[in-house]
Amino acid sequence: EVQLVESGGGLVQAGGSLRLSCAASGFFFADYAKGWFRQAPGKEREGVSCISGLDDNTYYADSVKGRFTISSDNAKNTMYLQMNGLKPEDTAVYYCVLLWGCSGDGPVEGDYWGQGTQVTVSS
Repeated sequence: EVQLVESGGGLVQAGGSLRLSCAASGFFFADYAKGWFRQAPGKEREGVSCISGLDDNTYYADSVKGRFTISSDNAKNTMYLQMNGLKPEDTAVYYCVLLWGCSGDGPVEGDYWGQGTQVTVSS
């Protein structure tokens, strides 16, 4: 059974940092593309970042480029999203997602999602 469990969300002031983690199980972690989506109230869901399976190519949405860094520790079956320079507009629920693919065009949503972790950035 595929499981994705996020952690690391919280409340932070603008300009601060958080690191999200996604602990995965039930599939061969290194082989699959993985990524982060976010959903804010009243806004469309956004593919924030992704990392491909075998070659670790990465993608970042323009809204987070230069501030967020995605990484993957295959030995720990864990993916991370380091978020620096946080802005109030980054406030959202962040989801870890097992993807069908990750390319320069962004993440391709898969069928497995974590439960989400809330990130709130105060101004």
